[in-house]
Amino acid sequence: MSDESGGFGNRETSRRQRLGLEWYGQTVASLCWIASVFVYGMDGAGDILQLVAASAWLTANVATAVANRSAPNTP
Repeated sequence: MSDESGGFGNRETSRRQRLGLEWYGQTVASLCWIASVFVYGMDGAGDILQLVAASAWLTANVATAVANRSAPNTP
């Protein structure tokens, strides 16, 4: 379906603009952080805390995207 502005991609572009480059950067960083915990191994409590922190960061980013997706489009 087309949106009011006549384009199919405008809704997706609008959502990307609302999330912003910072959101994408933080999401990639948190995924890399999670991956690094598994690459270097989990040898102790500090590694588990690193994994929990990275997972919490990713969860917060996903929650922001979900909330942003359900928010109405504002010009």
